[in-house]
Amino acid sequence: MILVLIWLVSFSSRLFSVVRFESVIHEFDPWFNYRTSQHLVKHGYYEFLNWFDDMTWYPLGRVVGGTVYPGLMLTAGLLYHGLHALHIPIDIRNVCVFLAPVFSGATAVATYLFTSELKDASAGLVAAIVIGIAPGYISRSVAGSYDNEGVAIFALMLVFWMWLKAVKTGSAFWACLTSLGYFYMVGAWGGYVFIINMIPLHVFLLILMGRYTNRLYVSYCTFYVLGTIASMQVPFIGFQPVQTSEHMAALGIFGLLQLVAFFDFLRGHLKEEQFRTIFQVLIFLIFSVSVLGMVGLTATGVIRPWGGRFYSLWDTSYARKYIPIIASVSEHQPTAWTSYFFDLNTMVIFFPVGLIVCFLYLRDEHVFAIIYALFGSYFSGIMVRLMLTLTPITAVLAGVGISVVLDTYLKEGPITNPFAPDKKPIAADREKKKEKEKEKVEGTSSKKKDAKGDDTDADLRLVVVGTLTFILCLFPLHCTFVTSSAYSSPSIVLASRNQDGSQYIIDDFREAYQWLRENTKPDAKILSWWDYGYQITGMANRTVLVDNNTWNNTHIATVGKALSTREEVSFDILKRHDVDYVLVIFGGTLGYSGDDINKFLWMIRIAQGVYPNDVKEVDFFTSKGEYKIDREATPTMTNSVMYKASYYRFSEYGGYGQAGMDRVRGTEVGVKDIKLSTMEEAFTSQHWIVRIYEVKDRDNFGRSMKSAATFEQNGGKRKKVAPKKS
Repeated sequence: MILVLIWLVSFSSRLFSVVRFESVIHEFDPWFNYRTSQHLVKHGYYEFLNWFDDMTWYPLGRVVGGTVYPGLMLTAGLLYHGLHALHIPIDIRNVCVFLAPVFSGATAVATYLFTSELKDASAGLVAAIVIGIAPGYISRSVAGSYDNEGVAIFALMLVFWMWLKAVKTGSAFWACLTSLGYFYMVGAWGGYVFIINMIPLHVFLLILMGRYTNRLYVSYCTFYVLGTIASMQVPFIGFQPVQTSEHMAALGIFGLLQLVAFFDFLRGHLKEEQFRTIFQVLIFLIFSVSVLGMVGLTATGVIRPWGGRFYSLWDTSYARKYIPIIASVSEHQPTAWTSYFFDLNTMVIFFPVGLIVCFLYLRDEHVFAIIYALFGSYFSGIMVRLMLTLTPITAVLAGVGISVVLDTYLKEGPITNPFAPDKKPIAADREKKKEKEKEKVEGTSSKKKDAKGDDTDADLRLVVVGTLTFILCLFPLHCTFVTSSAYSSPSIVLASRNQDGSQYIIDDFREAYQWLRENTKPDAKILSWWDYGYQITGMANRTVLVDNNTWNNTHIATVGKALSTREEVSFDILKRHDVDYVLVIFGGTLGYSGDDINKFLWMIRIAQGVYPNDVKEVDFFTSKGEYKIDREATPTMTNSVMYKASYYRFSEYGGYGQAGMDRVRGTEVGVKDIKLSTMEEAFTSQHWIVRIYEVKDRDNFGRSMKSAATFEQNGGKRKKVAPKKS
């Protein structure tokens, strides 16, 4: 009954966006996941694996089955067919919308089980409630957030709980269940690498601490062998578990366990001096051969070296220097310290308390929780996105900390130190019971003697429990506020407030995508920045050049070049890729800061990495090193396709005060009389957020229409130049 209530609390806290808006898919990646789920349900699993999607990455296309983690789609498909088998007619869209809230309830249950292994059921109950309403997890599991993390965090906590059960019992059964959970995690999210490095690190530390047991040997060996074989069945993973550096730690610990078990066997059959000699010789030989083998296999390409994403986790400046496409994503930026209080709030206070409890008792399961807490804290500081992996262990340790405080100050008798290292919680409880029974037998003399002390303890209990209750009451209020204000509005449907406080809905994105769907040819090709690719294919059903998969940096750089160069240069790129329409996002009229002008520098940097002779970032900065769109803007900036497409006819628009005033940049646009020669405006949404331009055809001489009289900015003056052939 308690587990059902936990599930209901977690599920209901994520339905706010459905109450405010219609049942809609959020963000960017979920639109691709929804589209692939539709294909899976309609055509079946094997057709899904062999599906070549020619509407993405035109003209390259994409083999979907071999480039995605299919766990999310398969989960939605199984639920869809299961409900239909029960004669519950439901659309796949509604399954996708509500999948994350359903699994958030399952995550709360898994967190309860995991925390119960660390302390007891009371701590597990607190942790389950915390994870059920914590904004750090709601951000990825709200209704409509149909992304991999929605099911992956459940798989993560499930695997960790089953691993603790396997280590404590030494049962091959629990180890098999752990490997099955790991298989599901591998199929659901790329974050499975966190698991396959966390568990080996736990085993390694237990060996160093002298805690090797046969239970540990059976648990890890069973998990590693079955888990590795199972993970290789996912098409996107293939032979990566035995060919990439990210998985070599797990293989190394597997080999180390065999050595430890072998030496443990020898110790019982040899004298101490003989064993020491053999141990030293074998360790030296095995270590040397292992290191040389790893170096040789890496040098020959059998084992792939660490990738750029790995280096970006250890060096925050690596992605900015060498992989700008990774650094350009907002969720890959370092986490501001205020984000911890925003997403975790008062749990930040109790997180260290639970960590201290684990250090004091330091059982095998506590060692694992400490490792998770330390690495989760570090990685969450590297990337905003990885706050998601820190939230579960924060809830777990906060539950342990709160439970210890309540156990100490709500029990009868004198207040004792709950962190005494020589007493386990159960033993301490038994001692207290014995003391109470002894007092009853001896009479009330001791009670009269300590009456004053009991009164002091009662006052202290009242203060501590009252303060804790007040803090815990503030936590749901904060979670409700953050969820309603920050994590419940879909990115495609914006909400603002009128002067009278009423809600005002801005629906420009869906308006524009509907226009594309109804007013363009079915085979039309759309060029936009990669952020909007999934939404265009999912909502407008039109072909795009790039999308959010970001697997081909050169192709994305080509799009960046087309947007950051002059019309004459861009026109040739557009025609070579059969582009019919160019779509840009502009927030200058409404104050929408997530527009393409604010992202433009990243487009320039990515394009410069592939086309350094054609695109140079320095040309877009003023002599003072400033990025400007006003009168000080450079000619390279004002002549770029992005600038022209964003500010075309903007000086005529006076709906929000002064005409030509960019509300995002807080300045007046520099060039107002913008002329287009290779494109013409086809559609602008109600609030000017989405602007779509149709690419003109070539004339009879192979030039763009109206390109015989192009102009370019030069030193603040405009001069006529000879037309350039495309």
